[in-house]
Amino acid sequence: MRSTQRAAEVCEAFLPGLLGKLADVPMAELEAPGSPAIAHFKACGGPALVIPRAYQGAGATPMEALSVVRAIAALSPSLAVGTTMHHFSVATLFTLADSIQSSGMEWALLEGIAEQGLLVSSGFAEGRPGQGILSPTMTAAKADGGYRVSGSKKPCSLAHSMDLLTASVALPTDSGTEMAVLLVPRATPGLTVHPFWKSWALAGAESDEVRLTDAFVDEQLVVRPELGDTGELDELQTVGFIWFELLISASYLGMAGALVDRAHASGRGSTGDRAELFTTYESAGLLLEGVARMLGDREHANEALAKTLVARYAAQDALGRAVRLAVEMLGGMAFVGSSDVAYLAAVSHGLSFHPPSRASFAAPYLDHVDGRPLRLS
Repeated sequence: MRSTQRAAEVCEAFLPGLLGKLADVPMAELEAPGSPAIAHFKACGGPALVIPRAYQGAGATPMEALSVVRAIAALSPSLAVGTTMHHFSVATLFTLADSIQSSGMEWALLEGIAEQGLLVSSGFAEGRPGQGILSPTMTAAKADGGYRVSGSKKPCSLAHSMDLLTASVALPTDSGTEMAVLLVPRATPGLTVHPFWKSWALAGAESDEVRLTDAFVDEQLVVRPELGDTGELDELQTVGFIWFELLISASYLGMAGALVDRAHASGRGSTGDRAELFTTYESAGLLLEGVARMLGDREHANEALAKTLVARYAAQDALGRAVRLAVEMLGGMAFVGSSDVAYLAAVSHGLSFHPPSRASFAAPYLDHVDGRPLRLS
């Protein structure tokens, strides 16, 4: 299929050899705990994908990142979902790059993400709209030279393979608290990983609990975003939210695409049935490409957030229908003859579980339609 082939070509250009390595491993192995997929991702330069070239990264645009994530998801859904959280964290961090460089923070850690292929897990709220992506998920107490931090993130993708944890934290001040972003190295005493994910679906994403218990974080690993008069922090949260929705949706686009490609290769179905399948699937991709173009054009005000969520839910609906059509077209023998078909059919519906829920979006969106800002809660 033209669009999935193009996505694979973009992925190969940015992460040479990755798709070949993944294709050599059975999907059941890639999707299980202890999967080799994450190691392959690191070896092929994956951690640098969305880091700007100015910071030694690969400099993928939002449109290119959409293609790369989509191609990966067709072979390893767990890898796509897990590394989406890396990309989301990194995109947020490098949006803060100017603040970080002027804050006295140890910049070498961020340079190492690209140069050393470090993996970053997300202790942010992961687009949880009631809080905003940078709302505090950890608490801190002042200590000599830094802070003692406690809190928990569950599920936290890449929990076992991460090199760094990014987390939002509430820092104590004389007038209350202020929001800050932490970079916590994996070897920090007090950082522990605990079992959490009990499902066989997407088990390769390593989505367990990461817990900080009185963990010391040096002052140089704390970033305080500057709050300006023009609402920079609100814009930062919106940018991160759009990145999250784009890449997590791209993951499920790739999963569904793997089924559509199988249906295409089978040669089954009438001309009308096949055309319906392809147009239904491609409509989801076109919706997400629209989001990528907005992000690439630096459209990330409140209006862009509303458009992003409309595109996400419409794509979610189209993908659900495309998966049903593809499975029906493949037929019962394909379903029972390969666990991959059943697995892809099951996990491809997971987009509906990612925040915000459709129910929580409904009332704020109706207010937005009537001319008010979109305020998710």
